[in-house]
Amino acid sequence: MTRIDTLEIGDTVVRVSGSGTPLVFVHGFTTTAEFWREQVEAFSSRYKVVRINLPGHGVSPRPQGRGYTVQAFANDVLDVYRALDIDKAVLVGLSMGGTVAQSFTLSNPGRVRALVLVGATPHGLGQDVNADNVLKAIDELGVVTASQNVIERSFGRAASAELIAFAKQEVAQTPDFVARNAIASLNASDSRHRLGEIRVPTLVVVGNEDVITPPSESVVLARGITDSRLEVVAEAGHFPMLEQPEVFNRVLDEFLVTNISQSDQMRGIAPSQQAV
Repeated sequence: MTRIDTLEIGDTVVRVSGSGTPLVFVHGFTTTAEFWREQVEAFSSRYKVVRINLPGHGVSPRPQGRGYTVQAFANDVLDVYRALDIDKAVLVGLSMGGTVAQSFTLSNPGRVRALVLVGATPHGLGQDVNADNVLKAIDELGVVTASQNVIERSFGRAASAELIAFAKQEVAQTPDFVARNAIASLNASDSRHRLGEIRVPTLVVVGNEDVITPPSESVVLARGITDSRLEVVAEAGHFPMLEQPEVFNRVLDEFLVTNISQSDQMRGIAPSQQAV
C-alpha cells in the first residue's frame, strides 16, 4: 500500500505520495483530488505524485474573502510548488484544471517540464456546461443537484453505477459561492491566441464520448501547441483517467518515459537523483 501524506498548504489540502520527478495533478470544476485516485499506485513508485484539492473543493478550506478563479487557482498551484520545494514538475490538469494548468504554464514556463491536458479546452467548456446554463441550474435546483446533474452527463456509457455515485458524492462538497465564482472565471478564460507560447512537451487526452469538453476542443489544443500529442480514449467520457484507468495510465506512462525518463538518462540523472 502506497503511503499518502496529507498536507494543508494555504487554502489547499494536498495528497502527496512517492518520490522522484513531481507529477502535479489538478482536478476540474467541483471535482476533487480523488478523481486522480487511479493514478496513485500506478505512478508513486517512480514519481512524486502531488494531488491538489483546489480551494473550495473537496476537503480544502473555503474562506469567503478570496477569489475562486482560474488565476487564483494558478497562484495556489504555485504556492504548492514553493511549499514542497518543487522547482519543475509535470503538470496534469483535468477540465477546469486543464485551464488552470495552461494559465500556470504561460505565467511560469520555467516551472513546467511537461504538460498533460485531460478533457480540457482553450476556451471555457463545451456548450452543454457554459456559465449561463450552470448558473441557471444552481438558481433553480441548488448547487448540489446542479453539480450532480453535470456528473450524470459526464461519464461514458461503460461507466459503472458505483463510479458515478462516487463522483456525485465528491462534487456535492463544493459550495454555491465557490461554484459561481469558478464557472464565471472558467467561462471567460481564453488561451486560444496564446497556445503557440506553450513550448513544453504536451499530452492532450480526451474520451471519445466526452460531451462536456468534446474531442473537437482537444483537437484545437493539440493543433495550437507545437510539441503536442493527442490521444482519444475509447469508451470514456469526461473522466478517462477514472473510466479507463489502465488505458489512461499506459498513455501517460509512455508520454513520461519519452519526455521525462529518457531526457533524464541523456543528462545522466538517475531516478533517485531527480530534483523534487
